[in-house]
Amino acid sequence: MSVYLLVVCLALLPQGGEASDPPGCMSPDAVRVAEEALEQINQDRKIGYIWSLNRLYDLSHTPEQGKDGSLYKLTIDVMETKCHITSGKPWKQCEVRNIGNVPVYGECQVSAYVHTQVKLQSYSCTIREVPATAVVDTCPDCPTAENLNEPIVKETANLCLQRFNEESRLANYFTLENITKASSQWVVGPSYFVEFTIVETVCSRETDVSELSRCTPMDCQFAHRGFCSGSHVAREDQFEIRNPGGKRDGLIQDKKPVEVKCEIYEPQASSVEAQAHAKAGSVHTEHQQHNHTHLHPHEHLHSDSPSPDITLSVSQNLGNVVNQPASPRASPAGSSCPGPRRHNLGLRNLRL
Repeated sequence: MSVYLLVVCLALLPQGGEASDPPGCMSPDAVRVAEEALEQINQDRKIGYIWSLNRLYDLSHTPEQGKDGSLYKLTIDVMETKCHITSGKPWKQCEVRNIGNVPVYGECQVSAYVHTQVKLQSYSCTIREVPATAVVDTCPDCPTAENLNEPIVKETANLCLQRFNEESRLANYFTLENITKASSQWVVGPSYFVEFTIVETVCSRETDVSELSRCTPMDCQFAHRGFCSGSHVAREDQFEIRNPGGKRDGLIQDKKPVEVKCEIYEPQASSVEAQAHAKAGSVHTEHQQHNHTHLHPHEHLHSDSPSPDITLSVSQNLGNVVNQPASPRASPAGSSCPGPRRHNLGLRNLRL
């Protein structure tokens, strides 16, 4: 009898050394799917900041009948980085916001098909700022979020843009596109911090100051865009008045301290066209001629549309993102789930 039972037990064991259990949150394969799916989510989104993977919270894995691939359903926890979507950077190159940078966190429900590669099918994400009370409770002196519509926030963004335009050596002036984040804290006075996107205008640096109010954003695929972060220490004394181009309009009694740093990104059309030039040996056919000349990094002239054989990558609108408070969620069902967190903000009342 004992010999018979042993034979039966051996017959029930997985054959060929294959694992019978589906991958769990600690599985390198599952983590790879989560990482690559998040990269595709960031590429698909049009606004906001690039997200970083905090942990794989839950997953299910279903082999596709008649196919070699599998369908993964993932729940991933994400954290906002300091990189704006405009930058197009891989999320692994971006720094997660710490407690002093108005951190944002959330979770995504993700569907991805996996064969030899990971292909994102859909996603639905919910994100929110860490409450100011949670930040202050841990770090009383840290900046806290400001309403983006506050006049002082708009003033700070404009002052920062003015300084950028004044000090920039780029060919054209830039104009404000969107204010994306704002915060404040008390330093030697009320200090305001802003982040915003900018876009190249049709006005060159030779444009007369009186015409700057008429400078419209460049409406073409070769327009440069940028992302800026700046600060402004507000003081009650009269300060230097500047026009949008950064030129001085008035006398200074007491200048408001303004700092700004901007990254300017090469247009995708330029990068794609450069690749096309290299592939074709930099030789255009007659119908491809155009005047698109780079003078030096981030400066160019153009008069016609790009070459007709240029194809730009376009997001597919595979998912949605909403901002809303955190709500209770079900315990993970996957084995070894949730996986470990990769980040720790050190908050007392919020585990992030």
